Amino acid sequence: MKYCARCLQPDTRPNTKFTPEGICPACDYVERLRHVDWQERYEILIDLLAGYKRKPGQRFDCIIGVSGGKDSTRQALWVRDKLGLKPLLACLSYPPEQVTERGVDNISNLIELGFDVVMSAPAPRTWKKLMRASFDKFTNWARSTELALFSSVPQLAIRYDIPLILWGENPGLQLGDLKTLGRTGYDGNNLRYMNTLSGGAHDWMLQADVDSRNLMPYLYPAPEEFEQHGLQIVYLGWFLGDWSLVNNGMYSCASGLQIREDGVANTGDLHGVTSLDEDWVTLNQMIKYYKFGFGRVTDYVNEEIRLGRMTRDAGIELVTQYDDACAPGYIESFCEYIDITVDAFWQQVRGSANRELFDIDGAGRITRKYRVGVGL
Repeated sequence: MKYCARCLQPDTRPNTKFTPEGICPACDYVERLRHVDWQERYEILIDLLAGYKRKPGQRFDCIIGVSGGKDSTRQALWVRDKLGLKPLLACLSYPPEQVTERGVDNISNLIELGFDVVMSAPAPRTWKKLMRASFDKFTNWARSTELALFSSVPQLAIRYDIPLILWGENPGLQLGDLKTLGRTGYDGNNLRYMNTLSGGAHDWMLQADVDSRNLMPYLYPAPEEFEQHGLQIVYLGWFLGDWSLVNNGMYSCASGLQIREDGVANTGDLHGVTSLDEDWVTLNQMIKYYKFGFGRVTDYVNEEIRLGRMTRDAGIELVTQYDDACAPGYIESFCEYIDITVDAFWQQVRGSANRELFDIDGAGRITRKYRVGVGL
């Protein structure tokens, strides 16, 4: 395990590759942004949008996937108020046991701000079965739900005959998931190759006692379908020089976004602006930490370090203290939902921990073998 020489990105992140100088892709990208002409990028966007004029009788210029959170709220407002477009907002609806009241209020806020929102709601029983199967097989309960989340937007774009899909950040440039890189910095049609979506709907989903007809929401449209319907995903983050977690949070809070108040020790969320619509992603961030040696706090501080708002040493302190943060209550509610005990949950998590990076003692405590910021 090695760390980026500038931030706290480890080389254990899936699909990443450091430069010969030991710099992670995201830091390399941020360095290159210093020389960007943002007015030129804006003009590129305007020229690009001119090729997607609304068809006669069509109500919407583009479609945006939203959760009601900081990124999607900012995107929706910027697209409407700055670009003058009329977007259709597409939201994947969680079952009642998972969605938070805060999340419902934030979607309601978008509607009250004047946006049209279409909801996609996969069958709840199938959702629960696949979540349990995902956790049992991959120790990643979100393996199936993220398929539905990412698939819903292009599926609805096809349904409503809207060829232009606007997305937020480019995971290849801004996170380092290099398999998602497209022909340009704003081309998102290779999003299908990101680690979250890799593999698609495998046989394991059919083995979960699920009717194959109920798997449709989990199927990301094939490249042939993108071509047939002329779909194009465009990363808006490539055009916005001030795109960041904190900035997006501030913009959105000014327009009514409700944020978390449960604290970094419970969530690993330094500012309370992430995963506002549900709490169980916090579990997955903790599990990601045990698998790869980095969690939510690492992602937070890396952005702050790259933007010059935090020193690497200050980041090391925060990552050391909070990167595995997850309130026991979130674990308990998740276990109740998929019908397992908390002990069974931890047995599964320990069995999936990366033993090259972590030790597990007789009492089940998981401890680092590596030093944050140094590695092994």
